Amino acid sequence: MSSIDGLNKAFDSRVRLGIMSMLMVNDWLDYKTIKAELNLTDGNLASHIAGLEKLEYIMVRKRFVGKKTNTSYRITKPGKQAFKSHINALENLINKI
Repeated sequence: MSSIDGLNKAFDSRVRLGIMSMLMVNDWLDYKTIKAELNLTDGNLASHIAGLEKLEYIMVRKRFVGKKTNTSYRITKPGKQAFKSHINALENLINKI
């Protein structure tokens, strides 16, 4: 088995790595917070969110806060497991060097 076999291609992007890292330590995060923290454009964030949602690694919640819509995200159990496995594979790779 190669040292990189345990890495998940879904997390190759620094943006997806950032999104998942933020969601691992927060229950729900809204779109504006993720966008600001990772310094992303709307289009860039939206495409990565869509990819992670398609894989069922994150879930979306849309609601109204006052008269404005609020979209927030949460990591799913499969997403948490996949991300932990990815981080463990990265640590194993680093420790082999």
